[in-house]
Amino acid sequence: MTTSPNSNKKELSSEQQDGLLKILKARFEKYMNRHHGLEWADVQARLEAQPEKLWSLHEMEVSGGEPDVVGYDQQTGEYMFCDCSAESPKGRRSVCYDREALESRKEHKPQNNAIEMAAAIGIEILTEEQYRELQKLGSFDMKTSSWVKTPERIRKLGGAIFCDRRYDTVFMYHNGAESYYAARGFRGSLRV
Repeated sequence: MTTSPNSNKKELSSEQQDGLLKILKARFEKYMNRHHGLEWADVQARLEAQPEKLWSLHEMEVSGGEPDVVGYDQQTGEYMFCDCSAESPKGRRSVCYDREALESRKEHKPQNNAIEMAAAIGIEILTEEQYRELQKLGSFDMKTSSWVKTPERIRKLGGAIFCDRRYDTVFMYHNGAESYYAARGFRGSLRV
């Protein structure tokens, strides 16, 4: 995964902030169908008040996620961002599901795992329900697939679940949590 030079400090320079806000605003305006009734000025004000969230969005962006606003929580006043790249983010592919899966591999270990990468970025891996909601906003993962949050009962048995979209249908599958493929990554969400 490519990270920013300031990734250890989890803060962006003013130039990085300005650049990221321009990218996010342009994407917000281009894909209004993802966030009907929301105003960019409100989103930007919330972002500027929480620089650590801007850092997480930057990490989502540099790893290929193309984050965008996909919802608003009226109870908390939070905006929900999600990776909206057409395919699973390039900088987050070829990873197994979690640390336990990574350590269980005897050879040909991937460089990382989805759960720890998400935590390092400060995002949550999508649940199956969130993934299906995202798919209502467009067609995602037509050639790739994405790990999703796996229920503990499945994980205890060594499995993990992932989703993709084929034949105009969203599918959920299972695999050993230690598996990894060049076309499988993960998508994340962030509440701001």
